[in-house]
Amino acid sequence: MNIKKDIRALTKDQLRNFFVENGDKAFRGNQVYEWLWIKSAHSFEDMTNISLETREMLQTNFVINHIEVDTMQRSVDGTVKNAVRLHDGLIVESVLIPTKSRTTACVSSQVGCSLDCLFCATARLKKMRNLNPDEIYDQVVAINQESLLYYNHKLSNVVFMGMGEPLMNYNNVLKSIEKITSPEGLGMSPKRITVSTSGIPKMIKKMADDDVKFNLAVSLHSAIDEVRTQIMPFTKDFPLADLKEAIEYWYEKTGSRVTYEYVVWEGINDSREAINALVNFCKYVPCKVNLIEYNPIDDGYFQQAKPQAISDYTSILEMNDIIVNVRRSRGKDIDAACGQLANKS
Repeated sequence: MNIKKDIRALTKDQLRNFFVENGDKAFRGNQVYEWLWIKSAHSFEDMTNISLETREMLQTNFVINHIEVDTMQRSVDGTVKNAVRLHDGLIVESVLIPTKSRTTACVSSQVGCSLDCLFCATARLKKMRNLNPDEIYDQVVAINQESLLYYNHKLSNVVFMGMGEPLMNYNNVLKSIEKITSPEGLGMSPKRITVSTSGIPKMIKKMADDDVKFNLAVSLHSAIDEVRTQIMPFTKDFPLADLKEAIEYWYEKTGSRVTYEYVVWEGINDSREAINALVNFCKYVPCKVNLIEYNPIDDGYFQQAKPQAISDYTSILEMNDIIVNVRRSRGKDIDAACGQLANKS
């Protein structure tokens, strides 16, 4: 039985070699590579400047494991959520978030998640597998097409804040970003890409060593170890002292400020002690804080903090010359907001 290889797992040089080995010219590999990445061809039949005989040879040897948008939902606020079907039938979700000045793609890196953050619906899904680079890339392509269709301009930004922990699929995430930023892909600036992690210190250091050019966001939610471990149990293996060291290493190597993603809940991290701890943590390296509105996931344990708590956080952070933004949730009516991605289309 001939098991066909996913053609997008090949580099351009490997494609060129394939054609030479099969009696064709090397430039044919360039043509096919362009169809696969710049033009995002779904099938070999789409490659209209390549002979039928060559397309049939490709069909015999390879497959294009392209994603399909299984269902698409549009929120009253303009947010779009895609339920994306992978070649093996598994589903992940990705989101188009529009504002007046830009559109952002929020993409998934794993099917499900292996972490156990109690406030996140995705964490309740079993991790099935990592996504391949092309599957991540395809999510961005689909959202770029929707941005052009609904908002009449190209996608502005990409955030790895969907399903999964990106740093636990490190190699594939980096390969996908290489394609997203390549002139032979989508040609986006790496400064328009943000990878968000729950905080894996050794992988943050590895990113710094690898001299990545994209932005780093850390889901912090508390700068007190006991509280952070309560809401994110896996962090007992990654205490804040280790995270601090990794973030300092990141800044020393890259010179790039860190963004802390921070949800405030009533009775959990809405105290003055919690605010002061965050202020102290923010002093280690230049950073900004995104205070994120909580999106309930039905169990009632976590409750959105009172407006006064958000106001206290904002004023005290600003008093300490720390940049802070309050992020209002988008797409809540279609379960597309932060922490809600759980294949509930």
